[in-house]
Amino acid sequence: MKISVIHGPNLDLLGEREVDVYGKFTLDDINSALNKLAKELSVDLDIVQLAGEGDIVKKIGSAKKDGYSAIVINPGGYTHYSIAIRDAVASVSIPTIEVHLSNIYAREEFRHTSVIAAVAKGQVSGFGMNSYLLGLRAAAALIK
Repeated sequence: MKISVIHGPNLDLLGEREVDVYGKFTLDDINSALNKLAKELSVDLDIVQLAGEGDIVKKIGSAKKDGYSAIVINPGGYTHYSIAIRDAVASVSIPTIEVHLSNIYAREEFRHTSVIAAVAKGQVSGFGMNSYLLGLRAAAALIK
């Protein structure tokens, strides 16, 4: 089983940006934790960080053809308005788990809406790095 983890825009700045919101851990810290958990769950991971909306859409669109059984995605700011990413998730017939480090519903009003959530299998938000780990566990459970 192969799972694609997609980190959206600005997540490469973790550890430097808004540490009061996102914490001091880095994207490398998250990726290391994901790889460790993936070994425990006996799944193969492909992890990418993509800033461009089109790059994310292309990655999602080719996921099934590329042999992925599930997607774990943090769309970053695109969460709130990217119909293109929403449509890409809806178009692939593999489970997608949306994750967020912060609780998007406890932040600014514009962050309270996720256009992705309605087409994702589920959403995990507000648990910092653990949001990713819970999302990976959910994805692995769905495809086993």
